[in-house]
Amino acid sequence: MQGTTAEPIPSTLDRIRDQDFGYHEARHLLWRAGFGGTPRQIETLASWGPEKAVDHLIEVERVPYDKPDPNEFDPDIMRPPTAAEQAEAQMARRQRDEDSLARLRLLRQQRQRQDRRQMADIQRWWLERMIETPRPLEEKMTLFWHGLFATSYRTIENSYHMYQQNQFYRSHAIGSYKDLLFGLIRDPAMLAYLDNDDSRVGHPNENLAREIMELFSLGVGNYSERDIKEGARALTGYTFVDDEFSFNEKNHDKGSKSILGTRGNLNGEGFVGAILRQKACAEYIAARLYDEFALHMHALAPEDEPAVRRVTARLAGELRDADYNVRPVLRTLFLSKHFYHPRVVNNRIKSPAELVIGAVRSLNTPVRDMGVLLQAMDLMGQSLFYPPSVKGWLGGRTWINTSTIFVRQNLMNFLLTGKLPVGYDSAAREEKYDPTALLEPLAETDPAAARDPARVVDYLLRFTLGHPQEQAQGVLTEFVADHGNTIKPDVITGMLLLVAAMPEYQLC
Repeated sequence: MQGTTAEPIPSTLDRIRDQDFGYHEARHLLWRAGFGGTPRQIETLASWGPEKAVDHLIEVERVPYDKPDPNEFDPDIMRPPTAAEQAEAQMARRQRDEDSLARLRLLRQQRQRQDRRQMADIQRWWLERMIETPRPLEEKMTLFWHGLFATSYRTIENSYHMYQQNQFYRSHAIGSYKDLLFGLIRDPAMLAYLDNDDSRVGHPNENLAREIMELFSLGVGNYSERDIKEGARALTGYTFVDDEFSFNEKNHDKGSKSILGTRGNLNGEGFVGAILRQKACAEYIAARLYDEFALHMHALAPEDEPAVRRVTARLAGELRDADYNVRPVLRTLFLSKHFYHPRVVNNRIKSPAELVIGAVRSLNTPVRDMGVLLQAMDLMGQSLFYPPSVKGWLGGRTWINTSTIFVRQNLMNFLLTGKLPVGYDSAAREEKYDPTALLEPLAETDPAAARDPARVVDYLLRFTLGHPQEQAQGVLTEFVADHGNTIKPDVITGMLLLVAAMPEYQLC
């Protein structure tokens, strides 16, 4: 990875100077605050300067885009049985009517299959939205919350609840973490995933209270086992009926509780309020945001740790001052010299989502087949709506192994040429990739430069890798020479294929 510069990483969040914000910085901003950008988008942001560029990405409400339609998918596939259906099932069990019971099981199995098909449709819908959105940071943050507050369809088996949760995360994507945490204890998908829907007075389930403290808000070491037990009592009776939250007062423990120093007859809201009053909460969330957008906290170079700790402490203070609104925190980070330091730039392994969506958005490739893209993401370790555990995706170096790097290269080959590991995409001829649009900004500035192999090689490497490298330049220069030293669409595609196979392309 990059990051061996002798210049120490800044320990402050001082603003980057306008004159220090150029093509390289705009490219970095587009990858971290979204899923990359085309050469023209990079040059546009560079011309705007840091303030306007960051505000354009972070003030998502200024960019027109339709909100998801709550009626986009069927909410009633996994609906609760009606009173008549319950009575029929009870009668069949009493009478040991095996034919009726078998018919009822078959109907349920049919609904389950239909729901799995709808979940696949929702996956396609979200991937398409991430590819097409003019608000990339909104979707990047929706994905971030999905990974932080991880819930898997494999456990809850209700596709509409996953869709509801996805919309909930998006509605607060660049807004209030506080509102997210209060909303989580009322979210049907989360309540089902962590077994709180059956938590009742006298028999509280500790899963939701434990994971909220450990993974969603405070981190290990900032709460006690007693806080978990008392938090679980506060959350008793928090359940759902069909697609809506329901508070079952009969199942709620009304006794006095003590959570993180707060005492009283606390309910779920009181539990969350006690968490938000802890200094550790802002510190934990600030560190998770920094980990997502700057450097991985668990893989810091020893010499960078003191500076990064001071920076995250500053971000935590800003998060508290903003009453847990994440927007000003992200704005401060994206405008800082720290964010654009050589140790930060090109120092993160692209997640499967960043690789797939970033390739389509930055290289302007055809989408080709959404099913193939989703299957590739699954093989690379990131299946949307199926995080591997409540810890979400660990990211970083876990994305890369001998198996996933092979899938990554096949995926890029598919997007650029339509070629699959076996055969071709049936629509590849109709959706032939034309990379010449990538060179348009260069041609507009200097038409001769767009025909000069040396200039084109340098231009493509700055765009795709962020920095020209001698070895990479040699590989591309030799490739162009072997193809008549002329810049044609198939030659540009060939160069992009070579770049996509380089280890550096896996970084952003």
